[in-house]
Amino acid sequence: MSRLSYFVRETLISLRRNLLMTIAGILTVAVSLFLFGGILLFQRLVDHGTSRWKEVKFEIFMDPDAPDTQITDVREELDALRASGAVESYEYLTKQDAYEEFKRIFEDEPALVENTTPDILPPSYRVVPTDVEDTEVLADGFESKPGVKKVVTAQEIIDRILGITRWVRWTFIGMAVILLASSSFLIMNTIRLATFARRREIEVMKLVGASNSFVRIPFMAEGLVQGAIGAGFAVGLVYALKVVLSSHLDRSTDSLFRDFYLTNGDAIGIGILVLVIGAAIGVVASAIGLRRFLDA
Repeated sequence: MSRLSYFVRETLISLRRNLLMTIAGILTVAVSLFLFGGILLFQRLVDHGTSRWKEVKFEIFMDPDAPDTQITDVREELDALRASGAVESYEYLTKQDAYEEFKRIFEDEPALVENTTPDILPPSYRVVPTDVEDTEVLADGFESKPGVKKVVTAQEIIDRILGITRWVRWTFIGMAVILLASSSFLIMNTIRLATFARRREIEVMKLVGASNSFVRIPFMAEGLVQGAIGAGFAVGLVYALKVVLSSHLDRSTDSLFRDFYLTNGDAIGIGILVLVIGAAIGVVASAIGLRRFLDA
């Protein structure tokens, strides 16, 4: 019998021998890694949704009746700030541009769109400062300019969303860590039970010259299998969550969620990370469980 066949056979025997503990370890790994993968998926969703907001640090809304000279004055000041390096870029939106965006945002309210014309909407400048910390200072500088109706920064909204995201992320990561620790202990105890049940066989093997690594491999493979199967379930659940969220966002008529999306690449990247973590947990927990019965 080849070494590989021996290792496979011994691993399967050990998994069957402690079936309930094995199932408990797999399920705990699956749940904990699903929480971990789910919060990473949620983070990617928020990153996609807020990326456009982060690009536009503040917006200067002109009076709808502002003369061209006042609009030009603001443009010239923005040009000067860009030349000095304070502003990275800016974009001018005409009344028609504002109207097109208005129609997109309120497309689910046709009565409002029909009663709105481009003439009553203000032209605006969307400005991206070179340094994010200068956003408030630059925005305040345009508040008192002739023809400027108001200056709006997206920073407060972004900070609020990211603050909620951080709170949710750390809460779920904390829960995932606790469950991962529990699954590690379950795998560790499963390996200890398996080694204890076969302690006489292990002693005989060592007496006839078997190395510690030869004895360890089937048990570590058992931990690896438990971690990998649990991680596999978690990957499936994470992808299912991605499908559900994407479907919900596609059907949503709320303009707030128009920029939120998830890609298959997001789910695949998170899935690979979850698989690696699951396999690593199984191997490490097994190695720790074996230290009591084998020399390090």
